[in-house]
Amino acid sequence: MAKTRQQKEQQLQAIKDNLQSSQGVVFAADQGLTVADSTDLRNKLRQEKSGWQVVKKTLLKKAEADLKLDLSQLESAGTVAMAFSAEDAVAPARLVQALAKDSDKLQILGGLLEGVFIAKERVIALAKLPGRDQLLANLVGTIQAPVSGLVNVLAGNLRGLVNVLTAIKDKKV
Repeated sequence: MAKTRQQKEQQLQAIKDNLQSSQGVVFAADQGLTVADSTDLRNKLRQEKSGWQVVKKTLLKKAEADLKLDLSQLESAGTVAMAFSAEDAVAPARLVQALAKDSDKLQILGGLLEGVFIAKERVIALAKLPGRDQLLANLVGTIQAPVSGLVNVLAGNLRGLVNVLTAIKDKKV
């Protein structure tokens, strides 16, 4: 059954909203992707507060024109799927890349990173980065390291003094 104009406009608005509000978007060709794989990917993306939407290229081109984006490098026949996240730019790339590595039915075409188109190779490189939480943990560890070292150095002098005093006490007893 053909979609009405109102349904297409709603779908176009959903695409534009997802493109505008997302920090990271990954475009993929999902020709022949099984329902089980697609459902599994949707569930994993949902856990990461991300989404998955299959769109027609004509609607994507209209959204591209309305939002003044350059998606001309997307080359695929038929529909294109997009994984998007408003909170984490890396999560969609990481999850789609993991499925694309396991399945030859899913191909990464490119992506958007904060409104700028990036090529397939950059999306794959982005997928290799750790998540936002891991990067923040690494930053805290890096900031904390000099302070921990200073505490250990200062505690070493006290520890040495306590060892000397203990040795003197043991010698007198």
